Amino acid sequence: MAVMATGAIETAIGWIEFSADKDALTHVEWRAIKPARLSSSPLIRETQRQLGLYFERRLTKFDLPLAADGTEFAHQVWDVMLGIPYGETLTYGDVAERLQVPAQAVGQACGQNPIAIIIPCHRIVGTGKIGGYSSELGLEAKTFLLDLECGQERMF
Repeated sequence: MAVMATGAIETAIGWIEFSADKDALTHVEWRAIKPARLSSSPLIRETQRQLGLYFERRLTKFDLPLAADGTEFAHQVWDVMLGIPYGETLTYGDVAERLQVPAQAVGQACGQNPIAIIIPCHRIVGTGKIGGYSSELGLEAKTFLLDLECGQERMF
């Protein structure tokens, strides 16, 4: 079993906890409170640096090695997410059409994303509405991220 290191960063709405093995980031999750057990590694420190720059609006594309555990289909959806530019969105239907699957399946893959923010599931929205977001902070986190990326212009 790989040794995991865990870090955290505080945001205006809560904590983000992230974990990595020796070679890649494996989890990024919103937390309502500061995680109790933290350890460090060079990758954890780099993740913390890049997330800090992102929340300062000084980084629009992450450059971190990722190891997201999921099905082949989930990885297809996550690859589409990784291609959505900062400050832009696609609908569940857009992704479904691209992959020729039902939109509900896209939503399920979004909910299984273990590396939130870095794999930007928040950039997938419903038609005319924000859609869902699987995190401890729920839609508050998704709205926060979309607003962060759009600056003064609220997306929803």
